[in-house]
Amino acid sequence: MKISGPSLATIDRESEIYRKLREAHPRIAKKDASTWGTKASTEAAIRLNWVDLPEASLSLLPQITEIAKKFASHTRVVLCGMGGSSLGPEVIALTYKKDIFIFDSTDPNYARHAIGTDLAHTLVVVSSKSGSTIETSSQRALFEGQFRAAGLNPLDHMLFVTDPGSPLDKEVRASGYSVINADPNVGGRFSVLSAFGLVPSALIGAPIKEILDDASAEKKAFLQDDQVILDVAYLLVTQAEQYIAFTDAGSHVPGLSDWIEQLIAESTGKDSIGRLPIATEDVTRARVGGAFTVSYAGSGADLTVEGPLGAHFIFWEWVTALIGAALKIDPFNQPNVTEAKEQTAAALTEWNNVVPVLTPACTDKSVEIFGDGQSLKDALATFIEDVKDGGYIAIMAYLDRRDDVKIAELRAILAEKSARPTSFGWAPRFLHSTGQFHKGGQKNGSFLQITGETSIDYTIPGRDFSLRTLLFAQAIGDNRALATRKYPLLRLHLQNRKAGIDEILAAARSL
Repeated sequence: MKISGPSLATIDRESEIYRKLREAHPRIAKKDASTWGTKASTEAAIRLNWVDLPEASLSLLPQITEIAKKFASHTRVVLCGMGGSSLGPEVIALTYKKDIFIFDSTDPNYARHAIGTDLAHTLVVVSSKSGSTIETSSQRALFEGQFRAAGLNPLDHMLFVTDPGSPLDKEVRASGYSVINADPNVGGRFSVLSAFGLVPSALIGAPIKEILDDASAEKKAFLQDDQVILDVAYLLVTQAEQYIAFTDAGSHVPGLSDWIEQLIAESTGKDSIGRLPIATEDVTRARVGGAFTVSYAGSGADLTVEGPLGAHFIFWEWVTALIGAALKIDPFNQPNVTEAKEQTAAALTEWNNVVPVLTPACTDKSVEIFGDGQSLKDALATFIEDVKDGGYIAIMAYLDRRDDVKIAELRAILAEKSARPTSFGWAPRFLHSTGQFHKGGQKNGSFLQITGETSIDYTIPGRDFSLRTLLFAQAIGDNRALATRKYPLLRLHLQNRKAGIDEILAAARSL
């Protein structure tokens, strides 16, 4: 990897922090579970095989090749997975200009796109370590029902990637499905170079051996000469007190920032001392709020890190592990992700699996306002005013990231108007990335939820709730989890999605 930027001049390689990083580096290579302290060692002991993946995953290639041949007649690939199971393949597809539909949502409108109009030529890859993730299990059941309704055998159209011996592995093998097992000693967000990242990528024609070779070459390089990787880890620990703004602009790795966002946020966002990564549109917008800026091409950022995609994968995983060692936190657990899951389950039980009618504080045109403010503009202004000094804004959109993509413009608008670091996450996928940081990181976030009425709904075979009910249970469940912490919290509900998005953007621009 090649690094450049003005921040390099601030590096003190004789400092105590740099010394700690230098000591941790070879310990990670040896998969020393005590690198992150005694408390983290139990979890680390079963999560460190990502270190070996650039070489170890080569053994998967013959099996992946056979699976690709088996499903060669399928011209459309849909990946059902959350967090690390889907973000890696999405970056690979974008980088190599391959088509894959990433189904990482419970929004019925988005589900309609996932189902599409050509099930006969659709292959669905279901990726889950255990099969217990509510989004992925619901997506699986939905597709099984859709295939059967179309007169198709799900066995001919579905492939599973899971840990060996997991409940999902046992169940689907017994049913006759095709299965590829991943290394069980790799956590989800570190799994891009495992079967979770490689299988769907191979099915769409991405050069997975090239990716592994590039990762292996990079790993060999930074083990022989540690300065570049230690310099980057040092900067992210010392120069970024809390915020790191990444941008893909002008690079050959579009989408990499979203993958890194999950990797760093979920790994470090705990014990109130983490680093919040923010995916931004360009270097200029990345600077808003005083964040430390990182790009993958060109100049202008505090730090530019350039290299092939496979090299980026192992490099940033290693950097994240180093940051954990320097900050004395466990980069492999995610204690607060479970909290959102529990709140979702509680809402489903409380509602008897039917979304209740919720009364807003007021309504402005197409937008219902759940929070302070007598109008949409007033609500947004009040929300911004309540952001703590040194704090950040998190926008969480429980919408269709294809048809409703325009709402993503709100990130840059609110960042400019508030002069605060501002993140944007599509829900519910952010619950598996920045959602951990929101609850476990520094306690200075302000949270804007955006929900919307759906134009369609789907029953989920074997479940008592529909996709729409699940979506709202996840939104309200996370809302409750945040509300218990007394954080500034505003929910805007779109009675009409298209009109409501335009109204929110107009109100934000007028602040």
